[in-house]
Amino acid sequence: MSTVTLGRTGIVSNKNAFGALPIQRVSPDYAGKLLRKAYDAGITFFDTARSYSDSEEKMGLALADVRDKIVIATKTPSTTVEGFWKDLETSLRLLKTDYIDIYQFHNPSFCPKPGDGTGLYEAMLEAKAQGKIRFIGLTNHRLHVAQEAVESGLYDTLQFPFCYLATDKDIALVNLCKEKNVGFICMKGLSGGLITNSAAAYAWQAQFDNTLPIWGVQRENELDEFISYMENPPSMDDPAIKAVIDKDRKELIGNFCRACGYCMPCPVGITINQCARMSQLIRRSPSANWLTPESQAMMMKVEDCLECGQCKSKCPYGLDTPTLLKQNLTDYKDILSGKTAI
Repeated sequence: MSTVTLGRTGIVSNKNAFGALPIQRVSPDYAGKLLRKAYDAGITFFDTARSYSDSEEKMGLALADVRDKIVIATKTPSTTVEGFWKDLETSLRLLKTDYIDIYQFHNPSFCPKPGDGTGLYEAMLEAKAQGKIRFIGLTNHRLHVAQEAVESGLYDTLQFPFCYLATDKDIALVNLCKEKNVGFICMKGLSGGLITNSAAAYAWQAQFDNTLPIWGVQRENELDEFISYMENPPSMDDPAIKAVIDKDRKELIGNFCRACGYCMPCPVGITINQCARMSQLIRRSPSANWLTPESQAMMMKVEDCLECGQCKSKCPYGLDTPTLLKQNLTDYKDILSGKTAI
């Protein structure tokens, strides 16, 4: 069984971690079944967030009695000290614990630091001094923020998108984390649903000895696949797996929006970093959240696209953003009409 040590935290986990965003979409009983099955199979690292509706509550109900045998990572999106403490206390209560192993700033637009005027990093230090958190982490979709966090020496872990659609810049970030002894937690190992071959995803991740992928699990058969890989890991030596990855990189690499926001603002007000990944969002989180009148209005704004190319020119990942927006709008309309099921 492959394991990974998360940098200077010293936390050791097998190469399978449980990403609890998708369990928002299932009942508490089913979520509990998935969480316990994962734990019973040897998965000990569980990642959630205050922003994931009832995910923390479901995790607390399912795993409170084995709290001392698992690692819990959760997140706060708050940009104020007051909100930080409110989120932390809520997470502790819902998770039925008195401490969080890794508490992460959730995708901030900047890298919180001591003395920056926000008080956020100071709040993290106080929470650690009180024993309410063990380690300080940051999650992000913006490469420059992630790099700054790693270089700063202030963060024990970084969570960042990483899968076999990664660019050389993403791989360089992983190597930087290894150099700086910062734990690297991989989100979107299946590219938010774009990657459908879990064996290929697992085999590719196994090449990096300092990365911990958190697989978003919503169905038992998905969990079963990852559990099976713990004893019988797929390998990049398998020509079939390499062929899948090569084919997907050729066909999909232009479709992976990381929601970093570099493309914003749009001159006609399109919320590009949401609309360009709507097909992923609507399938990987509660779909009702993305079918509201507000979300529909947001998506229909794509029809106002001027084809000016500003978003495409500013994308650090080289995406054909206007085409991606149109593809997502077509898919969204098909979902609304019932032509496509989700």
